[in-house]
Amino acid sequence: MAFLVLFSTLSFTVEKHYCGDRLVDSAVFSKVKKCSDVIEMPKSCCKDDVEIIKGQDKLKVTKFEDLDISKQIVFTAFVYNFFLYKESLPKQTIPHQFYSPPNLVVDLQQLHDVYII
Repeated sequence: MAFLVLFSTLSFTVEKHYCGDRLVDSAVFSKVKKCSDVIEMPKSCCKDDVEIIKGQDKLKVTKFEDLDISKQIVFTAFVYNFFLYKESLPKQTIPHQFYSPPNLVVDLQQLHDVYII
C-alpha cells in the first residue's frame, strides 16, 4: 500500500532535445545533453521539449468520526477481533533437541555390504 501511495504521488519531468527532426538526447532525472556541446550547429535548428508528468497532489484523509455508523461498527468489530482474539500457537516441545548421537566407530553397514535401498 505504501508503494501505491508513493508512485501515485510521484511527479517528474521528461526532457528531450531535438536537433532538426532528430532526437539527440532524452533525460528523466538529469539534465539533457545539448547538440551544441558535441558539434557546432546553429542554435536555430535546435529545440527542447519538456514534458511534465504530475502525480496526485492531494490525498483524501478520512477521520473515524466522518464514517457512516455502519462502517464504524464494522471497523471497530474488525479491530477488536483482530487484536484481542489473536491466539498464539502452543509452544512446541522437541524431545530430541539436545540429543547428540554416539560417535561412529565402525560403519557396520559398509563392513557387511548391507545397503538400504
